[in-house]
Order: sequence, then C-alpha cells, then structure tokens
Amino acid sequence: MPLALLALAIGAFGIGTTEFVIMGLLPEVAGDFGVSIPTAGFLVTGYALGVMFGAPLMTALGTRISRKRMLMLLMGLFIVGNLLSAVAPAFSVMLIGRVVASLAHGAFFGIGSVVAADLVAPDKKAGAIAMMFTGLTVANVVGVPLGTLIGQTAGWRLTFTIVAALGVVGLVGIARLVPDMPRPEGVRLRHELAAFKNAQVLLAMAMTVLGFGGVFAAITYIAPMMTHVTGFADGSVTWLLVLFGLGMVGGNLVGGRYADRALMPMLFVSLGALAVTLALFTLTAHNKILAGVTIALIGALGFAAVPPLQKRVLDQAHDAPTLASAVNIGAFNLGNALSAWLGGLVISAGLGYTAPNWVGAALATAALLLAILSAALECRDSTPSAVVAGTAPVEQRPAVHH
Repeated sequence: MPLALLALAIGAFGIGTTEFVIMGLLPEVAGDFGVSIPTAGFLVTGYALGVMFGAPLMTALGTRISRKRMLMLLMGLFIVGNLLSAVAPAFSVMLIGRVVASLAHGAFFGIGSVVAADLVAPDKKAGAIAMMFTGLTVANVVGVPLGTLIGQTAGWRLTFTIVAALGVVGLVGIARLVPDMPRPEGVRLRHELAAFKNAQVLLAMAMTVLGFGGVFAAITYIAPMMTHVTGFADGSVTWLLVLFGLGMVGGNLVGGRYADRALMPMLFVSLGALAVTLALFTLTAHNKILAGVTIALIGALGFAAVPPLQKRVLDQAHDAPTLASAVNIGAFNLGNALSAWLGGLVISAGLGYTAPNWVGAALATAALLLAILSAALECRDSTPSAVVAGTAPVEQRPAVHH
C-alpha cells in the first residue's frame, strides 16, 4: 500500500477523534460555559448537520482544483475549526468552531476515497479505501478514549488543541506524500451531478443510510442500556465503546479485503449478519459477557459494510465519482441521525432501553433487501447487453458453415 494512504489515514484519525470525543466531554464543556447538557448536545448535532450539508457543498466548490489541493484545504479548515473550539470564549463560538471543522469531514472522506482508490490497482481499490477508514476506526479505540481522559484531567481545551495538531500532521503528510493527480479532463460539476440520475448510486446511498443507521440505533443508547439493563457500572461504558471500536477496526479491514473479491456477497453477509446480531442484542443485553461480545460484533459487521458501500458508489458513478462519494459520507451521518431519533421514539414509548435494537435490526434488514434489489437490477440490465455483445452460450449461437 502506498505511503500516501498513511497520510489520509492520519487525517481520518483526527477527524474521527474530533467527531466522537465531544460526547465524553459534554459535562466539562457545559460546566465551563454555564449551559445545560442538552444545550451542550448541540455541539454534536451541529457537527452532524455540518457533515451532511458540508459534504456536497465543499466538494462542489472544489470541482475546479486538484484533489490533492482540495484535501489540503479541507485539512486547513479542520485545523481552524478545532483551534477555534479550543480557544472559544463563549459557547456560541465553540459551536461555530465545531461546524467549521465538520465542513471538512464529508468532503475529506469522499475525495479521499477517490484518491485512495486511484493510488492502487483496480483489484485493490476497496482495500485502499478501508486503509484510509482505518484512521477513523482506530480513532474510536485510541483517540476518543485518550482524548476524553486528557479532557477530563487536564481540560477539554487541551484535547481540541491536540486534535488540531493531528490535523497539522495530516496536512503535512498529504502535502508530501499524496501525488498531485490531475482531475479527469472535461469533468465538471454537471457531470458530477449526473451521477445521481443512476438508480444504482441512489440505492447504494440508501443502503448506507439504513445499514449504518442499524448500527447507531443500538450504539447511541448503549450507555443507558448497559447500565440499566445489563448492570454495568457507569465507568465501564468507556471500555465497552473501546470493544465497539476494536470491532470496527477488524470489520473495516475484512470488509475492504473481501469487497475487492466479491463486493455484493460481502454486503449480503455483513448486512444479514448485522440484522440478526442486532435482533439478538435484545436478549444478550441481559448478560455482561454476551453483551460485550455482541457490541464488538455490531462494530465489526457494521464497518465490514463500509468499504464495499463506498466502493459501490465509486463503481456506479465511475465517470465522475467525487461528489457522489462525498454525499455517501453524508449518508452515514444521516443514518446516525435517523436511527438516534427512531431509537429515542421507541424508548419514549415505554418499550425499554433494548427497544432500539429492534429498530436497528429492521433498518439493517431493509438495507439487505435494497442490496438484493440492487443486485437483481444489475443482473437484469447486464443480461441483454451480454446477448448483444455476442456472449450468449455457445449452443444458442447459429452454426457457421464454410
């Protein structure tokens, strides 16, 4: 794998850390600014919305410059946003800093996926995408727990300063290691937008929303589920999230490896197994050991689908994939928001803290059905062209007499 992928992974590590570390530091931030925890929660919501809207916006703005230069600009935006958060004199300023940092998120992963895929041979593209996403998954194992610990002991401002420094390392790495690959000739914004007329691109994005939504339906409410149902102490939740992160790392690498060999079968297996695991979580949540195993499996199966889903979008929008790739990153965050809302609804309805697992299982099942539909449509569309191209079975072709 090229060293350039390491630079992309470092940037992904910083972005993953800043996205999730705020969840463990909300009490400290709320206390410093004199706001309530729900109000401090806008730092999470604002970031998610910034990713959703920033992904297509920043990618569209960058259509006239090289992908390397755009990645460098995005890392610069990320650094500015985190420094603004670190020195914010008021809550409103920190919220602005979070939104500024979030604008880099979707476009970085979207453009980074295209660059990573272009750096390697065609049969290694999903593995290259997975290598970049490894930075994001490792952030949940190392960056988030360490950042939370630093924030709770030395102050949350130091955490965001360190994250900004990670952005500087990523920026330098991209500048030195990523080759300056020119954009394809003649590709303009209208070509990028044309990809959204492709039903397969839209189906892949819908699979992303529903499949990853299945994961976060359960994980969003993991703390009350584990403390009220399973019986873990409050302090154990951090280590349970580390288990989830370890599962993400392993699943991401496995998904990247096998998506290059059999993309759609990999999606069928990961989404189907995810649906079953989430449904079983309503039972395993009552046992500490089984709950820990299930949490790791949810992380593994959920992220095993990430490289194939991202590569599926790149494959289907192959003529102009950059915008579609970035929007698919926004789709992950849309899935997070949708599943968190639906999970909250079933809890509010009095169905208990394990009820979001059923929501997650239903979302993952819907994603699996869309994957089956996508494969069926692709098979149907390719069959006529195969006959026209003269690839019908030999016995069906007329004999030629000389």
